[in-house]
Amino acid sequence: MAEPAEIHPPLIAWVVSDGKPGHINQSMGLAEALARAISTEIHEVAAFPAWRAWLTLLIKRISFKTIPKPDLIIGAGHATHLTLLAIRRTHGGRIVVLMKPSLPRSWFDLCIVPQHDGIMEDAHTLISEGALNRILPTPNRDARHGLLLIGGTSAHFDWDSDAVQVQIKSILARTPNTHWTLTTSRRTPTDFLPELTQYPNLTVVPHTATSPDWLPAQLAQSGTVWVTPDSASMVYEALSAGADVGVFDLPVNPKSRVGWAIAHLADAQRITRFVAWCAYGKLQPNLQPLAEADRCADWILKWLKQKS
Repeated sequence: MAEPAEIHPPLIAWVVSDGKPGHINQSMGLAEALARAISTEIHEVAAFPAWRAWLTLLIKRISFKTIPKPDLIIGAGHATHLTLLAIRRTHGGRIVVLMKPSLPRSWFDLCIVPQHDGIMEDAHTLISEGALNRILPTPNRDARHGLLLIGGTSAHFDWDSDAVQVQIKSILARTPNTHWTLTTSRRTPTDFLPELTQYPNLTVVPHTATSPDWLPAQLAQSGTVWVTPDSASMVYEALSAGADVGVFDLPVNPKSRVGWAIAHLADAQRITRFVAWCAYGKLQPNLQPLAEADRCADWILKWLKQKS
């Protein structure tokens, strides 16, 4: 393996992409947080097919002539792991993997693992509050604008369209002075939207009508966000934006790590479950928005300083 050189700004960060928006969102969230802390060049490269990654590891030959050698190689998703190792072998740099890897953790320089994966922290592993994201807090959110984020079937919760619609209608009826925007996901059942009757304070935007920038723009202006619990990444994004966050009630798979994460947030008074909102009529205020990407970037930079 090529030995990494001492780190001097600009920091060169390669983001290895498997093409999945959720994974790219995590990696770019960390890379952009690094750029907020230190002068950083970010370069996105596609993950190799497995055969090419193995071949590169064996013959130690690959060329990226148009971009400088990396200081950090960042990746999320199992399909990025071999490419991360291949790039380090040929070009040097340190690997940061954003998950519990499918390969031995000792093969990677640093791991950032969500708390619900049940991994213990050590000198090379940091535990994060959920998956990282690119969302930044917005101070001037509109308290009269709310967002309803609807997921769908998953292994973590038993989906019930009727139950979610009853909860949505209750929220709309009890907040007549708030204008709500509702969007769906690829997992939302096709018969969900037709069952929602017209409400004067509701605008429906199906996920097929949204662009990649649509959700961040909505989170930036919404004072309140309600999310179905299966959409855990959306819960963490709403908390990062600084909104007050409510979570709809659905039966949970008792073995689900996502279910455990939602329960942890509720116990920590980060979010408000629907049943608690019905009882008390208000959401827990989000007085300290999550800033996990920046916290993780700070940890990485301190680690690099110790190694230089």
